[in-house]
Amino acid sequence: MKVLDATLSNFDVVFDKFKAEAPNYKANLILFLADKDPATSLSWCRDCVRAEPVIYKKLEVSSDDTALLRAYVGDRPTWRNPQHPWRVDSTFKLRGVPTLVRWENDAIKGRLEDHEAHIEQKIDALVAAT
Repeated sequence: MKVLDATLSNFDVVFDKFKAEAPNYKANLILFLADKDPATSLSWCRDCVRAEPVIYKKLEVSSDDTALLRAYVGDRPTWRNPQHPWRVDSTFKLRGVPTLVRWENDAIKGRLEDHEAHIEQKIDALVAAT
């Protein structure tokens, strides 16, 4: 599995690389998730803490033909801003974190929102979607 990490400040550059390499992979996924708190090294987002290990476990057993872009939304105050760039972005329209997106042919082909991103069967279905 190929993993790329991005923040708000470098997302455009990393996303361009992700899109350029997308044809090399069977599944291209974007995981929007909360930053880790520097004081604790833990995510401030309980749903992210619950979902991340499940997502990573499911992706590790999937084929090597998977690319994952982890996009960190920022700290809690940054994410809570209604004008957060990924909340208002016409492509992503994020409502919560974590959000796992399947990216295909320069478009979103499926997504799991915060309340369902930890459900193994839904992750499997999203990764296997054609």
